[in-house]
Amino acid sequence: MKNTLDHNEPLKASDDGQKPNAQPAETASPKWVREIQRFMGVKSQFILWGNIHDVYPILVDGQVTVGALDILLRKILEDLGFQYLFQMEPFRFATLMGDPQESGLDPPKPTDVLTLTRAADLAGRIVRLNQPAALMILHGSRLEALCPQELAKFQYELFHLSIHSRPRMGQFNPIFWVMDKENDLPAWYSLDNPRVRALPIPRPGHDLRRQVILAVGPLIKGYNELAEKEPARHWSLVNRFVDQTDGLFASELISIASLAAKEGSPFSRVSEAVRHYKLGVPDNPWSKLDRASIVEGYQRLASQVIGQDKALQLSLDIIKRSIYDLSGSQFSATGQRPKGALFFAGPTGVGKTELAKALTDLIFGSPENYLRFDMSEFNQPHADQRLLGAPPGYAGYDVGGELTNAIKQRPFTLVLFDEIEKAHPKIMDIFLQILDDGRLSSGRGETVYFSDAILVFTSNLGVYRDIPGVGREELVNPAQPYEEVCEKITGAIYDFFRFQLGRPEILNRIGPNIVVFDFIRAKQARLIFRKMLDNVLAKLKSTHKIELKLAKESLDLLADLVTRDLSMGGRGVGNALEELFVNPLSRELFRLNIQGGPVNCEISQDPDQECRLILTV
Repeated sequence: MKNTLDHNEPLKASDDGQKPNAQPAETASPKWVREIQRFMGVKSQFILWGNIHDVYPILVDGQVTVGALDILLRKILEDLGFQYLFQMEPFRFATLMGDPQESGLDPPKPTDVLTLTRAADLAGRIVRLNQPAALMILHGSRLEALCPQELAKFQYELFHLSIHSRPRMGQFNPIFWVMDKENDLPAWYSLDNPRVRALPIPRPGHDLRRQVILAVGPLIKGYNELAEKEPARHWSLVNRFVDQTDGLFASELISIASLAAKEGSPFSRVSEAVRHYKLGVPDNPWSKLDRASIVEGYQRLASQVIGQDKALQLSLDIIKRSIYDLSGSQFSATGQRPKGALFFAGPTGVGKTELAKALTDLIFGSPENYLRFDMSEFNQPHADQRLLGAPPGYAGYDVGGELTNAIKQRPFTLVLFDEIEKAHPKIMDIFLQILDDGRLSSGRGETVYFSDAILVFTSNLGVYRDIPGVGREELVNPAQPYEEVCEKITGAIYDFFRFQLGRPEILNRIGPNIVVFDFIRAKQARLIFRKMLDNVLAKLKSTHKIELKLAKESLDLLADLVTRDLSMGGRGVGNALEELFVNPLSRELFRLNIQGGPVNCEISQDPDQECRLILTV
């Protein structure tokens, strides 16, 4: 298939004779095209800016094809009876329509270097030709490369033409400036100038994408067969193709069709073709998950995160629906939202981050294959630039953002946004876009997709509050039952997003997936202690061949000492174990110079309520 961005002809039918579907003429022209046609008699110049490097629907012989901007403009002018279309760009001049020798214009040869002085002269002669003619100036924002000293004079000469040129036979010989941005021309050029009209060219909307898809669809295997035999299914797939390509350029739709044709992918699987194009990865880890491991997932997670049954069950529900691609399907059958979004709330040290790691291990096979962002580092108004990248014109523009770069490299991942309440409110707009559309645009204009990612937000809201001049006040404590803790923390979260932050829509997108983690209570604390102690003993045995043995009385005493203060949760248990057991154990091992073998460890309590270790070989 030919790409019209690189050729001078519209996209043709495929070699096997398949023809694009015909579309009615009234649906083939974008709004900005109709404005050119309407204002040709009253405007002498048009500034076309925005999506200028794309392809556009063109009606040819009753059928919609697609072509680049110069092809579309030539078709517009042909239909209006124009004889000539000339194209000017830095260092080049070309004739796109008509015989320049018959016009008497005497244009420069292809080998001639076009100066701005010569360009201004040519523009004036084209505008004053007695035959209908038009000039298209490409890359107008880069004309400075011709001769910086002459640029201002060139722009003024063409400004003068816009004011003083006269229509012939009801229409002007127009000049079309093709610019990346409207302000690539000085403001004085078009401001209050009744002869100049600026027309933005947007990315293709829903209707335009449908026209392009109907034009290139026959290039995909099975498209025509579906249209003939199963028209209802055919139109359903067309609509899905349209919805899933929201935000893409029309030329990217051609690329998707080209890739599908090259790989032999049928039109019935067009969603996969779109997904592969967006993510750039043909493999889908979600479809390859070991379902037996998911069935046993609760036991695996429970062995790593102790005492948080509700959080484990809800997390597994999200994974299961993600395997069937059902996340957000109640809102749209073709939605591109993330696979799941979880909001973990509760006291510190209760397993919020640990569960995120455990989920990553369960899905992707490694607990380290996740992205973590500490939102306390993003509490300034400009912090969004770290996530998305600096905008054009600012330092670091070409580097990209931390979040967009990471997702571009690893689209199948779990993203942890830790302590979300500490982020600047401006950051919340980024989260809203991710949760709603499943995509973000970086500072460089690149689009990255979150449709295969799981988002996890964590928060300590509702656990305590800071009182100026007094300190931190505890709002919930382990003495309260879980139901009361859950109610207070959930209420504090809703109050924060609704009233303090003014972003209730964030919670609306997360939905019922707010999980309140319970305090680590005495029973769970002893289980955590035993797991941590086993990790220490296993490390000694695997690394130094030391097999440490503790009697039941010593284990019970150590457990009592380590779990006596649960205010810092499981992390506090680990810190106490290090202080009361790991540090004195290390000292004794060094003192006795133990190199390996079985070692008995006896623990006792001294008068200061601290534990003492006695090692015997």
